[in-house]
Amino acid sequence: MPRRLPPDLNEQLLAALGARPDGLGIEALAARFADVASKRTIQRRLADLIKEGRVISEGEARALRYRLAPVTGRAEVTLQPIQLEAEGEVYVPLSPTGTEIRALVRKPITERIPVGYRREFLDRYRPNESAYLPPETRAHLHRLGRTPEAERPAGTYVRHIFRRLLIDLSWASSRLEGNTYSLLETEKLLVLGQAAEGKDATETQMILNHKAAIEFLVESAGEIDLTPMTIRNLHALLSDNLLPDPAACGRLRTDPVGIGGSVYNPLEVGALIEECFEQVLATARAISDPFEQAFFLMVQLPYLQPFDDVNKRVSRLSANIPLIRHNLSPLSFVDVPEKAYIDGLLGVYELNRIELLRDVFVWAYERSCQRYVAVRQSLGEPDPFRLRYREPLMQVVRTIVQNRLEPDVAVVKDVSVKAGIPDEHLDHFVRLAVIELQSLHEGNFARYRLRPSEFAAWAAARRRA
Repeated sequence: MPRRLPPDLNEQLLAALGARPDGLGIEALAARFADVASKRTIQRRLADLIKEGRVISEGEARALRYRLAPVTGRAEVTLQPIQLEAEGEVYVPLSPTGTEIRALVRKPITERIPVGYRREFLDRYRPNESAYLPPETRAHLHRLGRTPEAERPAGTYVRHIFRRLLIDLSWASSRLEGNTYSLLETEKLLVLGQAAEGKDATETQMILNHKAAIEFLVESAGEIDLTPMTIRNLHALLSDNLLPDPAACGRLRTDPVGIGGSVYNPLEVGALIEECFEQVLATARAISDPFEQAFFLMVQLPYLQPFDDVNKRVSRLSANIPLIRHNLSPLSFVDVPEKAYIDGLLGVYELNRIELLRDVFVWAYERSCQRYVAVRQSLGEPDPFRLRYREPLMQVVRTIVQNRLEPDVAVVKDVSVKAGIPDEHLDHFVRLAVIELQSLHEGNFARYRLRPSEFAAWAAARRRA
């Protein structure tokens, strides 16, 4: 009897491809959908999606891979309450006001009037009265970003997809700064510790800094808030080893900065910068809606330019803090065209207009949600016991590896007792830790914040034993 194909098979295929920007081969797709469709059916559906312009294929024969088509040409997407569209270059769909702002910021720089920082742009925003995102747009984003973990402790959801987010956000945010690492090269760097050949050391450092900053946000999800201390530490992590003055990491600037390609001149007085910085964060903390908080930070932090450099990176990761705290799907910025993002910021800098950047933000979040729905569907339900003891488990595995101990039950039990595991859960915890240690390999040791040299030394000691 022929199989009954799911009515949304095409959408399932698109979701699977959306979770892998580097693409999937036919064998991987056929194996993933083996329970619902034959390989021949999958190939026919992919051919249809290619004709529709929703999927592209690359390579030949056994190296053939499929991936989602980039955003090019004319695209339309219906976002309540407006119809967004874009034509021509690789871009995001635009609202009429977004199109207007793009035209204004693309005028020759000699035709744009130089402007300075306007304090009233910040002063006139009233939390929960003013809104950069209309109510219908916020409702739309909540529907997209809602997760089953909404009522669980802060950060529960993001920990389920942590590995994928770590790679995606590190790569995509760095790419918006001109970093040339590919997604695959980023994964090798973050998971295996292998820097890409031929890349500038600055590019490698930028991605490693993103890793440290994202780990900070996730591991501290239940404690951090939008305070000056949090944002300054976030800057310190993102700027580590990248600034001429090491003391500038995490320090508010006191010197003038320029914005290349813009007629905008940020504040120059240190005391005013600090005052506005604290006001931006106090205002953000008072906003009740997490999406409005996120977008407010993406607007006001780069506009203020509170640090010597790395301000845009700080704003992108800061925008994820309210989403992580509310167990909403995170914002990874995957596939966001750099030109659209920069045009949106220029609209804020030079015109105090947020509509183009808002178009980018909404589209980027839709794209991220599609990706993480697919990732989440590919994961099983988390083990509550493992979730509860996530940090002690990491501590025990790290202790055993760093001290080059044997992963046998007696050793693991001794280390676990010292880690404070209660007696009633000790046996279960030890079994889990032994399994984790037995499953440790060069492709997953980064989950335990181990350095490549530490894992290599432990693995070598085990081979000699």
